[in-house]
Amino acid sequence: MMQPRLLNKQRMILCVLFALTALTMFVGMGTGYASLSFDRLIPTLLGQGTFKEEFILFSVRLPRMVITLLAGMALALSGAVLQGITRNDLADPGIVGINAGAGVAIAVFFLFFPVKADTFVFALPFVAFVGALLTACLIYVCAYSRHTGLQPVRLVLTGVGFSMALSGTMIVLISSAERQKVDFIAKWLAGNIWGTDWPFIWALVPWLAILIPFTLCKANRLDILALNEPVAIGVGVSVERERLVLLLTAVALAASAVSVTGGIAFIGLMAPHMAKALVGPRHHVLIPVTVLLGGWLLLLADTTGRHLLDPDGIPAGIMAALMGAPYFLYLLLKS
Repeated sequence: MMQPRLLNKQRMILCVLFALTALTMFVGMGTGYASLSFDRLIPTLLGQGTFKEEFILFSVRLPRMVITLLAGMALALSGAVLQGITRNDLADPGIVGINAGAGVAIAVFFLFFPVKADTFVFALPFVAFVGALLTACLIYVCAYSRHTGLQPVRLVLTGVGFSMALSGTMIVLISSAERQKVDFIAKWLAGNIWGTDWPFIWALVPWLAILIPFTLCKANRLDILALNEPVAIGVGVSVERERLVLLLTAVALAASAVSVTGGIAFIGLMAPHMAKALVGPRHHVLIPVTVLLGGWLLLLADTTGRHLLDPDGIPAGIMAALMGAPYFLYLLLKS
């Protein structure tokens, strides 16, 4: 049973994160290439704005911010699950190659399987999931040892190798493609938020609505898997089955996110660590904080990046890397 003081601390941190997210969205809605004054935001949200104001807010800025927030949540939770099942503080869907696997699948689908626009939006998460799943299986097989089980350091090194190889594969795929398609994949590689319309949100929401509650139900299993394997087996947990189920969950979360945001790394690395520093390692308490923290971090990265360079700004993936790379080096040296 969790201590009341810890639960109160979690509630306070969640309230702070809600406030930071709301503040970041408020600033993001009122700033940008097209002017929309802050004193007109509330009336426009209530349907009392001009056509121009409502178009800027509801068709341009708000969908982008919502999709960024949801994708950050998915990436952060995916990272928390990966770190739990591998007992590796450096695990992240972008670092270990899962995002790159999803990217190759999306590139192949985009280049060689033309479909209608309405089908394309909802097919992307499934295509990304297939590519990420195949990559995760290959990484798992290469990092697994029959004598010592899954080796955390070997998992990260194998994942980095797969990530580099798959990124090279994407470059080969686009080398002979049309200019328009090359531009799309180049933006995806940079982590540019490209799914900036409401249909992309409806395509992503069902994945999160199912996988976040499912992960919360598996919080106790994650706590046990974070211990060593003899202890987990001793309390009656089927280690390999639970690890496989949770790995599929992490892959699905990461794939659904990167299918609409591009190749974004480090959010899944930073958010779980920051959440652990705030509330400790118990996953029942950790997961809600991680989810909100990841959403806010990616939203902050995208909002900041959009205003640094005119007219397109810096992609969210590059901003996330600028924030996360020093933290990754710190963890690497610490480990």
